[in-house]
Amino acid sequence: MRIFASLSLASFVLASLAAPAQKTAATPQAAQTPPMGWNSWNYFANKVDDKGIRAAADQLITTGMKDAGYIYVNIDDTWEGQRDANGVLHPNAKFPDMKALADYVHSKGLKIGIYSSPGPKTCGGYEGSLGHEEQDAKMYADWGIDYLKYDLCSYIGDVMEKEAPNDRAAQMRLMIDAYAKMDRALKATGRPIVYSLCQYGWDSVWEWGPSVGANLWRSTGDITPDWDRMYVILSQQEGLEKYSGPGHWNDPDMLEVGNGKMGLAENRTHFSMWAMLAAPLLAGNDLPNMTPEIKAVLTNRDVIAIDQDSLGKQGARIYSDGEVDVWIRHLSDGAMAIAVVNAGSDRYSTHPFHLNLHKLGLTGAQTGKDLWTGKTVELKDNMPLELASHDLLLVRLDSPKLLAGAPARPTGSK
Repeated sequence: MRIFASLSLASFVLASLAAPAQKTAATPQAAQTPPMGWNSWNYFANKVDDKGIRAAADQLITTGMKDAGYIYVNIDDTWEGQRDANGVLHPNAKFPDMKALADYVHSKGLKIGIYSSPGPKTCGGYEGSLGHEEQDAKMYADWGIDYLKYDLCSYIGDVMEKEAPNDRAAQMRLMIDAYAKMDRALKATGRPIVYSLCQYGWDSVWEWGPSVGANLWRSTGDITPDWDRMYVILSQQEGLEKYSGPGHWNDPDMLEVGNGKMGLAENRTHFSMWAMLAAPLLAGNDLPNMTPEIKAVLTNRDVIAIDQDSLGKQGARIYSDGEVDVWIRHLSDGAMAIAVVNAGSDRYSTHPFHLNLHKLGLTGAQTGKDLWTGKTVELKDNMPLELASHDLLLVRLDSPKLLAGAPARPTGSK
């Protein structure tokens, strides 16, 4: 979420070695595919309330988003009230009965998520979980919560910087310990709760996230509803693909589809590339007033199938030529998705982009499906492509023809 206080982001570097798979550290059976749902923050921020969450649950059904795979209805910050003499945290007046709200969401065949911080206060200045981790985790389980977003927020200034001033390594160890503590508390409840770390990608979280039970972790700072920020975040995912897989996902932040001033092509590219990244698909738009065009983006079943593919391999950028990037994602049963993204101005027939299939490990003509037009397409080496600005070509190849010596196609599930 947006950080209310001004924070100096720590720099981080990508490790050269792949983190070992640690599926046993994550909540059993949780998030075997990237979570899909809706989060209250990006559009409603601190205006979220019980009525709005119930309405969002209803809208996921009436818009067809539930049928497309959107299951979680996540309450972000500003739900928290005060703790009583026994330390029990009570929701504020906007949420008169959290258990009843969870029951309502569950009655719709959906799941419900909630938000907190390891610090004394959330980013919005509400009560955090510091010193009450086990108490809060039990409360979430008693309410029937299915998903926790745990945002670093005040833990930075009130704990990390106070206890280890001028020692960044010690601060990072404190941060990791805080996330591990809540993981233990969640596991002790016996309820499967998806555990989402929000600490802005600090200290190469993709290396240690699975060891503290994380099912997903933010890999960057916050997204905003504009092309430039979305593209920066997309580019930052390059090289992180080896850390992602079933039960433990890189999270480039929530979707901004339908928010801000992004055009339809930009929304289409944003959604497509989050699918190529095997990223969580958490919409954050105004559901009741969603245009038919935005609904069509968010419910494109072919693109969602890329995101939810059981192999769980995150896509990778293979090469760039000028302002055009080419990504691939290996899918189950040997299939492949190819995304050609034009980050620059329009490419016309006078100077089109030429697709190099050899660089993708492919040979000969490739028959596939354009996932935005639904049409069968044939890709050929060095073929010219006209691409509108900030748009993309997204193609699924069910039977790609590989170059001799190219890496073997992955098959089955990871």
